Amino acid sequence: MRPLISDEHQQKALILKAIAHPTRLFILEQIAERKICVCDLTEMIGSDISTVSKHLAVLKHAGLISVERQGNQLFYHLKCPCILEFMSCIEQAAKQAAGDDEETQ
Repeated sequence: MRPLISDEHQQKALILKAIAHPTRLFILEQIAERKICVCDLTEMIGSDISTVSKHLAVLKHAGLISVERQGNQLFYHLKCPCILEFMSCIEQAAKQAAGDDEETQ
């Protein structure tokens, strides 16, 4: 019998786990606007470079971003722009859920 959970399901779960963190969502939003180096992200986020690098590694492993070396710096950019459509959908759902919560109070 063939298992119901395929490699494709595993990859989808990996992507969802990768974006399921506020810092990584912020990083995706910033990278969507322009290529950005880890030093700029570190300053924006207010964390140390190792923490930001770990977040970037998670996003890269999920296939959402890629990296390009320019001199001594690494610049990250969005590899899969359609993720922004998904994030827009999540934003709409969050707003609707907030509205639903207000109605029940």
